[in-house]
Amino acid sequence: MQLRQSLKIIMAGYVSCLAAEVAIAYWIAASPSVGIPFWVPMLVPAVLALFVAIRHIRRRMTKITVLTDKLRYESGLFSKTTRTVELMKVQDVRVDQSLGQRLFNVGNISLETAGGSSRIVMESIDRPQEAADHILALAQTAAKS
Repeated sequence: MQLRQSLKIIMAGYVSCLAAEVAIAYWIAASPSVGIPFWVPMLVPAVLALFVAIRHIRRRMTKITVLTDKLRYESGLFSKTTRTVELMKVQDVRVDQSLGQRLFNVGNISLETAGGSSRIVMESIDRPQEAADHILALAQTAAKS
């Protein structure tokens, strides 16, 4: 099982930027006597799209891979950080969802493990409760063996 951040909010951001571009283009075409260059109002949605693209790239560079006996958290674009945790050391899995996240069925998962730096947080993943239940079931199975 592989967990990544959800694309739902990112796609909503892209669609919002596109809708803003179309609305501004229509506004400028409908009132040509405004006197400002066409490209100036188009900068605002373009800059917002840049922020969405940065979040999209960050999403692609962070993942949790759940194997039968261990959990691997990887993040990074140019330099990669990998943290591997034995599933039997997972003590608690917490799901946090804001109201907006609940509407899209996404949420944040926080994994509490035994040992040194004990918390792994993955933000905005799809179906977080199902993922949390799956991780806990694997952790309990690993602890029994």
